[in-house]
Amino acid sequence: MTDAITAAPKAPIDWSTIVRRLLKPVVFTISCLPVLWLGWLALNNGLGANPIEKLIRYNGDWALRFLLIGLAVTPIRLVTGWTEIARVRRMLGLFAFFYVCLHLSAYVGLDRFFDWRAIWADILKRVYITVGMGAFLTLIPLAITSTAGMVKRMGAKNWRRMHRVIYFTTIAAIIHYIMMLKAGYQEPALYGAILAVLLAIRAVKKWP
Repeated sequence: MTDAITAAPKAPIDWSTIVRRLLKPVVFTISCLPVLWLGWLALNNGLGANPIEKLIRYNGDWALRFLLIGLAVTPIRLVTGWTEIARVRRMLGLFAFFYVCLHLSAYVGLDRFFDWRAIWADILKRVYITVGMGAFLTLIPLAITSTAGMVKRMGAKNWRRMHRVIYFTTIAAIIHYIMMLKAGYQEPALYGAILAVLLAIRAVKKWP
């Protein structure tokens, strides 16, 4: 007599657990792609006729994009109900700071060769650099307090209140971009429109 062999039912795939485990590594890898591409361009003479300007502009563009991507996390969560996305918000903010540092380093080290007198003169004379430096300074305390330990020390409420300065930082970054240009304002105008939509979603969804 042959015993009937009953196959055990397969356990359903826990997609939420898979997404939770992969979310941070995937976002980290994607966030590194712009600087990896920049490195490839540098190694293959792809930075154009003015490589210093290319480095400054390229990193500045990506810094602003990451500021907007970081600000998009909460609206996406509010609209879709996908709470897991909040796990990458601080990472995106740190990548924004990373690209800002690359942007500033290219200006200080390659464009001005660490001539601090010339840099200070630029800050005083050129308003777009004044605004840009101001935006950078507001990012420093946000980067320093981005760890989970600092959230606990400050308290979540105080931490959130302090990090709301990122709205003004992003506005200042867009103004810095607009003032830097002599023509072709389409891209900063697009960034400004994206920021306006993100802030509007926050306001509508959180309105009592």
